[in-house]
Formats: sequence, structure tokens, C-alpha cells
Amino acid sequence: MAPRPALLATATAAVAVALIPLVYLGVRTAEAGWDRVRAELLTTEMLRLAATSLALTAVTTGACLILGAGAALLVTRTNLPARRFFGVLAALPLAIPTYVGSYGWISMLDGFYGFWPAVVVLTSCCYPYVYLPTAAALIGTDPAVEEASQALGRNQWQTFTGVTLRQIRPALVAGGLLVALYVLSDFGAVAMLRVTTFTSAVFTSFNLGFDRTGALVLSTALVAVTLLILGAELATRRHDARYAKIGSGVRRPAAVLPLGAWRIPAVLALLAVAAGSFAVPTAALLHWVGEGVSRPGSLTDIATAAGNSLTVSALGTALTMFLALPIGLLSARAPGPLAILIDRLTYLTHALPGLVIGLSLVFFGIQVAYPLYQTTWLLALAYAALFLPLAVGAVATAAAQAPPSLEEAARSLGRGPLTVLRTVTVPLTLPGIGAGAALVFLTCMKELPATLLLRPTDTDTLATELWTHTSVAAYAGGAPYAALLVLLSTGPALILARRTLNPKDRP
Repeated sequence: MAPRPALLATATAAVAVALIPLVYLGVRTAEAGWDRVRAELLTTEMLRLAATSLALTAVTTGACLILGAGAALLVTRTNLPARRFFGVLAALPLAIPTYVGSYGWISMLDGFYGFWPAVVVLTSCCYPYVYLPTAAALIGTDPAVEEASQALGRNQWQTFTGVTLRQIRPALVAGGLLVALYVLSDFGAVAMLRVTTFTSAVFTSFNLGFDRTGALVLSTALVAVTLLILGAELATRRHDARYAKIGSGVRRPAAVLPLGAWRIPAVLALLAVAAGSFAVPTAALLHWVGEGVSRPGSLTDIATAAGNSLTVSALGTALTMFLALPIGLLSARAPGPLAILIDRLTYLTHALPGLVIGLSLVFFGIQVAYPLYQTTWLLALAYAALFLPLAVGAVATAAAQAPPSLEEAARSLGRGPLTVLRTVTVPLTLPGIGAGAALVFLTCMKELPATLLLRPTDTDTLATELWTHTSVAAYAGGAPYAALLVLLSTGPALILARRTLNPKDRP
């Protein structure tokens, strides 16, 4: 149960810090009393919210699995023309926040509101969460297993469904889980597109209806839905399955599948996805950006907001990676029930709306840690609570691929645990740490509701300035902030995209 007690204790402390908002949610909900909770839960409105939220999550996740897996297969395993270009293009929507995507569509098309427009926007912005890990898994799989399958008489389709798909299954499940939790907790897109989900109802209860208890109960119901999704994901795991190579494996890329007559349709399909996910928001930004910097002093405001975004995102990334390191190492080096429990606990706050996280930490700052109130450290804690699973997954994957024998050799030579961590473990997992940091930084840049609540006074970011303008339909005024936000987010997205390319396709 605890083969590494020191690592277990450190990981437990790290997840306890991330669960501070969830603890507040439980305490305040319990204060409302069971009668009030039952009255809020057993209503037709709650059933409608649950149905809409679950339907939006299911449809969007299914669409993202199809688009993400299809794009990854085309880019990594076929003779698709310009594979490097399409590999980067498929990851670029990660730089588009959902509220920026919504802003682009509704500013260009009248009446673009409702459930299906929300599916379009969320799918176009979220499918890279499936594409990135799936493409990396396809590159990392051992082609010898597929070659053995074909040598036994199976055709390419049977080999793909029976061998390749099973090898990349963990990446597909992990990507689908991230998409599902993201859609459940999204606020910006559903608010702009006028879809009533749990998150928009929580916002209404807090800010418009002044019903804090009702919002807490709704948030608790959202946590319950998250637990069901996590339980379903855990139940689909095959604990007897093996995905690692035996020995060094085959050091060559897998065979390229010829598309034949499907090359042109494949190119057109990828271009259509890119047009909906990246071209439309970009065209809208270019249309409005000229008018957005017309007033005197606006360039200074934009530069200040950009500096604030970079500062708080860097601080949030540093804290998140610091907390993720022991949890990821525990999952890779000491797998077991406790490691699985700690890993899954990080997903609970990830699924909470940023609004709930923000209000929880406002209460925590005022009542418990007042010196942190109205500081960037409290905002960084919100980012860590929201995005810890993104960092944990990257660290755990990198640590699992690093041979533990090197750490054992260092300890046998008399080095202490901290020295081994600093000189052996961290350097071995540095690629995963870098990828996780890029993903967390990118996500911190795009975060909106918690930033609105927790940013220090007179500290506006690109996201908050964009929201301020778009909430009053000032599309021209918000365009420069949106354009710069996308531009700054493109760098981390390109870093992540490079990891999904075959080595021979990398620049």
C-alpha cells in the first residue's frame, strides 16, 4: 500500500493543498442542512440542468474522440501530404480559448446561439486534448507488434483494431476524460452561447440571484457527476493490460499506410476542421482588431494586461508543477490503490467551475489566510487546483518511461533521496515536466472566471479585459486583447505540437 512512505506523504500534502476549494464547498454545503439540499436537488430544473450538461459533454467528447483520433492517425501513420503542416495545424486550436472561439462565431454570425453551436465551438477548441496524446502514443508504439500481427495473416484493419487501437487506448481514454471534464466546467462558451448548464446556473445563482446556497448545491451536484465520470473511466481500465515494450523495442517508425484515393478527402477534412476551429475566430479577430486600438492609451492598456497575464500564468505554472511532481512520481514509481486515489482526487477540483474555485479561495483568504488575500499567490493556488491533472499526467508519463534502475543505482552509491531527486529523477523526467509546464501555462493564460474573482485590485489580464468588452458586445474593443491572447498562447501550443510529429518530420 505504501512502498515509498516519504513520496506518499509529499504527494498527500500536495493534493491536500489542491483540495482546499473542495473542502470549503463541502463545509458550506453541509451548513445549509439536508432539507435545503434535498429541496434544491429534487426539482425539474435540476433534472434539466443535468440532462443538458451531460448531453453537451457526451456529444462534445464523442466528436473530439473522432476528430482527435482521426487527425492523429492521418498525421502519424499515413502518406498525408504536408504532414508536418497538418500536425502543427491540428494542435493550434489549443491556443484558442472557448470564449474567444464563441466571440469569433457570434461576432460574425447573427443568431449563433444554442446547444449545437456550443457543440461546434467546444469541439473545435477541445479536440487537441485527444489529438496530442493520441499522436504521441502512435509515434511511441512498437511497430514490431503490428508487424507480427500482419505476419499471422491479419489485414491492416484487423491489425489496427486488434493491436494498434489497444496500444493507444490509454491515450484516448485520458484525452476523452480531459475533454469531458473541461466541458462540464466550461463557463465562457456556454455563457456567450446562451446554453444553461451547471456552470452557467452557478454563475446566475451567485451573481444575479444572490443565492449562494443554491450555487453551492449545484456545484456539489457537479462534483457528483464528476465522480460518476471518473468511476466510469476507472471501470473501463484493464488492470491486466500491458502497454510497455519488452527490452528496447524496435527503433524505427511504423509503416506508412497509403491513402490512395482518400488523400484529397483527408486533406479537405483536415482543412475544414482547421477552418472551423482556427480560421473563423482568427478572421473575426482580424476584422475587429483595427477598430479595437483606435482610442488613445489603448496600446498601453493592452501591454499592461499582457504583462499581467504572463506574470500570473508563470506563477501559477510554477506552483502547479511543484505540486504535480510528487504526485506524478508516486503514480509512476509506486502504483497501487493509494496512488490511484491521490491521482483521481486531483480531477475533482479540475471539474469544478473556476467561479466556484474562485469564491472558495476568496472565503479561504478572508477567513484563514488573510495575508494571501488580494495577492497573485491566491490566484496561483486557484490555477494549481484547476489544472493540476494536466501537469500530473505529463510528469507521470515521463517518469514511467524513465528507467528506475538509475535511481536505485544512485541510492546504492550512498546518495540521499533529495539528491537522487535533484540529480537523477528530475533530469530524466524533464521532457515531461516541460510539456506539462507548457500545457499548464497555456491553460492559465486562457482561464477566465477564477481570474475575474481573485486577481488583485487594478490587475487586469487579457482574459478579463476581453470579457469586460464582450459582455457589453464591444467586439472591436475586445479584439486586440483576444488577438494578443491567442498570439501568446500559440508558442506553448507549437511546443506541444512538435512532440506529436514523427522524428523525421520535426524541424
